[in-house]
Amino acid sequence: MEAALNDDAISIRGVRKQQGTFALRDVDVTVPTGFVTGLVGQNGAGKTTLVKSVLGLVGVDAGTITLFGDADPLDAAACDRIGVVLDQVTAAPEWRVGSVGKRVGLLYRRWDERLFRDLLDRYDVPVGNRVGGLSRGQTVKLSLAMALAHHPDLLVLDEPSSGLDPVARRHLADTVREFVLDPGHTVLFSTHITAELDDLADHVVVLDHGEVAYAGALDDLHERFAVVRGAGAFPEAARSATIGLRNDPSGRWEGLIRVDDTVAFGPEVVIDRATTDDVVVHFAEHREPTRKELAA
Repeated sequence: MEAALNDDAISIRGVRKQQGTFALRDVDVTVPTGFVTGLVGQNGAGKTTLVKSVLGLVGVDAGTITLFGDADPLDAAACDRIGVVLDQVTAAPEWRVGSVGKRVGLLYRRWDERLFRDLLDRYDVPVGNRVGGLSRGQTVKLSLAMALAHHPDLLVLDEPSSGLDPVARRHLADTVREFVLDPGHTVLFSTHITAELDDLADHVVVLDHGEVAYAGALDDLHERFAVVRGAGAFPEAARSATIGLRNDPSGRWEGLIRVDDTVAFGPEVVIDRATTDDVVVHFAEHREPTRKELAA
């Protein structure tokens, strides 16, 4: 069943997933239709595990994941509406690029071979080469062509720009912007390169050791958090308001705070607007059990 435009493309509620010593813990995330949502965090924060859970590639131990308002991730109709770019291309290395569409297209009701060929031409992917002989950039472009050629409503990108040169990253960003010009299209973009999201994302989810440190509008994140810097003795009265306090040998320190908590510091400190990278770094260094309370 087609979802209304005001339905969330992805709804994740109370998801838990244990993998060895790592675990996703009570993850609640909403990916609204018509926007780009960035999923960020340090390596090992749980981004790929969460993406694979959304795609039904791994099961969850608890909680629910709903796509397009009412579909299960394993529902065939839902899968047909999702374009996916993972770290590895889902095409056999011995296939010729030009034959990929005829093989993969059998899996999708809305496969458009002409669009696939047009995308390969636009991305300058050599159709006569074998998949295994493509460069990293060409492989990502092939994956994008495969993901877009069946006219998906949701595009899921898991670390697609890892290893790409600046020109290839720009082409990837242009593709994402073009895709979401359609108000019914949605993007979930997982990356550890937070600078990529500054010009792309409308919403952001910060994962930290399997927990959601922040989820909401990107502009709200920048307005809600600040970085405080100072030298000498740290004001102990402000310790509970500081996330991920860092000290260097010269006696200087810095930490992440809520903007509302700036009153806890005196005039001798410097307070700057926090970047997405600041939020990721300081939450990663924050080890207190109140992490979820700070993110509430």
